[in-house]
Amino acid sequence: MNEAPLLSAAELRRICAFLYRETGMLFGESKRYYIERRLADRFAATRAADFATYFGRLRSDAEEREALINAVTVNETYFYREEHQLACLSRSLLPDLVTTRRPGDRIRIWSAPCSTGEEAYSIAIWLLENWPLVDAYNIEIVGSDIDTRVLEAAREGLFGERALSRLPPRLVEAYFGPVRRHRREIIQDLKESVAFTQANLVDGPSLAAHGTFDVIFCRNVLIYFDDESRLIAAGNLYDRLSPGGYLCLGHTESMSRISDLFTLRRFEDAVVFQRPKEAC
Repeated sequence: MNEAPLLSAAELRRICAFLYRETGMLFGESKRYYIERRLADRFAATRAADFATYFGRLRSDAEEREALINAVTVNETYFYREEHQLACLSRSLLPDLVTTRRPGDRIRIWSAPCSTGEEAYSIAIWLLENWPLVDAYNIEIVGSDIDTRVLEAAREGLFGERALSRLPPRLVEAYFGPVRRHRREIIQDLKESVAFTQANLVDGPSLAAHGTFDVIFCRNVLIYFDDESRLIAAGNLYDRLSPGGYLCLGHTESMSRISDLFTLRRFEDAVVFQRPKEAC
């Protein structure tokens, strides 16, 4: 005998509308099982007897809103993911950017969303290994995510075998401590090389506090947005890029189908999107 659904159709629409407003992520009937499983956990954690009780708390309790958002976000990542973009960073993007910089100038790189930190730390490792000028400039790497739980994990810097599976063994030995309880801890120097902050890609005013960046990695998140949210996120990403800065999306994503703000650039290793340089 099938169990009754946790949510009615109207309740599912209501919670999905709430999540859409808060995150830009689009959920619906096709994601019912996914949403209900996570809501069941939140019902239990808050001792809510029914949806009405829980939703009332959700609207008045900022901590519970954060807990629910943490519960529904997707955090699939590993070190050296889409390595061709890292190659493009060191072989094409940074060499172009430093033509207008002097040694010692700051270069800001943003990984958003960064999940549990693998992608932001990957940028740091890649530059140390592959960009000869890494010590000539003040490289600032920031990792951001809407999920506060994964940001705590990123700062902790403990990674299992799956997360490290794409890294050459030499790099695992160089940048991580010994295996303890099936995980390795990233070295302190790398922990200190990346700052982790909370960010919501559809909340422009809050993003402004992050300043502007020369390169943004925003991979495999816009696929969870609808057209309207993608357009809002595109505008926010544009605003966070310095003129002439570069945006790297996931391999299934294309800014050309979302917004005409960016210029498509084809390099040897990857296709990226550039904020046009300011006219002289």
